[in-house]
Amino acid sequence: MAVTGIGGLFFRSRDPEVRAAWYREHLGIEAGHDGIWQQDAGMTVFAPFPETSDYFAEDQAFMLNLRVTDLAALAARLEAAGIPVERRTEWDTEDYGTFARIHDPEGLPIELWQPPAG
Repeated sequence: MAVTGIGGLFFRSRDPEVRAAWYREHLGIEAGHDGIWQQDAGMTVFAPFPETSDYFAEDQAFMLNLRVTDLAALAARLEAAGIPVERRTEWDTEDYGTFARIHDPEGLPIELWQPPAG
């Protein structure tokens, strides 16, 4: 018997309906009334970080990382909607791909990740 994948991500929200609508509108996460989102298969990084890590905000217990297929187009669409998108050249590598950061309406950091082609 083994774990085969992440079965869900559960987090508290001041306004769950508004937050779900934001994810649907800006990131295309279509979760039904039951919260089920059918996603594409692919790798998932499961990585506890040291308590002292500065990879994401100290006041956040976790950061959501979402795989994307066209980071440049998504970043442009988010910025056009008034959502700040942070990009840093040091985040991007040939081995791991390209990255950008945004925050949801309640401040949760979201890393957008386009894995390398191939």
